[in-house]
Amino acid sequence: MQLVFPPAKINIGLHVTAKRPDGFHQIETLFYPVASLHDVLEVAPAGRFTIRLSGLPVAGAPEDNLCVKAYRLLQADFDLPPVAVYLHKVIPPGAGLGGGSSDATAMLQALNELFSLQLSAGQLHRYAVQSGSDCAFFLHRQPMLATGRGDILTPLPALPLQPYRVVIETPPVFISTAEAYAGITPRQPAQSLASLLAQPVEQWKDIIVNDFEPSVFARYPELAQIKQRLYDAGAVYAAMSGSGSALFGLFRNQS
Repeated sequence: MQLVFPPAKINIGLHVTAKRPDGFHQIETLFYPVASLHDVLEVAPAGRFTIRLSGLPVAGAPEDNLCVKAYRLLQADFDLPPVAVYLHKVIPPGAGLGGGSSDATAMLQALNELFSLQLSAGQLHRYAVQSGSDCAFFLHRQPMLATGRGDILTPLPALPLQPYRVVIETPPVFISTAEAYAGITPRQPAQSLASLLAQPVEQWKDIIVNDFEPSVFARYPELAQIKQRLYDAGAVYAAMSGSGSALFGLFRNQS
């Protein structure tokens, strides 16, 4: 039996730079792991495949869950035996916190360990990318600059966030990825996100943006109000994560 705790992530900055021929978008973002917010995933051998969900409700049939997709990917190549899956959801779906992607990646890792598949890092990366654009990030669980679809990852270990803590607000608003991208006009930023992240954190408020915010805030003005409340509470930087609807603030630890 494997018991794992798939973490959430936030996006610090998000540029949508181009529409790709395959229908996806080119992006530039920083994925930052938030281990204090996580789901719970248990995988064990069983006589037949089952999946049981608890915690926050997840839209769609259980068979459509990304954990099931991850199992089917490996089953096709390794003839896996049936497993019983139990997933307890704590990370809100449709919030831009990567819960579904994190669950799928954790499923790949759990199956790799449970059945001693001995998948290399490169093989796990390829399966993760097939599961979802940002799934590969959760193999690393450290700050990563992401480009391409979100699958080309570069570590940023020197990110100066040790003096800060992350506070996340999760309003009861579900925003689908398709809905968020419908309001976007891709553009090339004047400066790369990597160069902006190199500036002092206290300056990020004025220079680091999430391209989804203008259209999403126009449709859900309560999200803009939450962002302002985070600043009013003393955040040095606040933003929407991914395509929303979660918002986060970076606070100095002593505040």
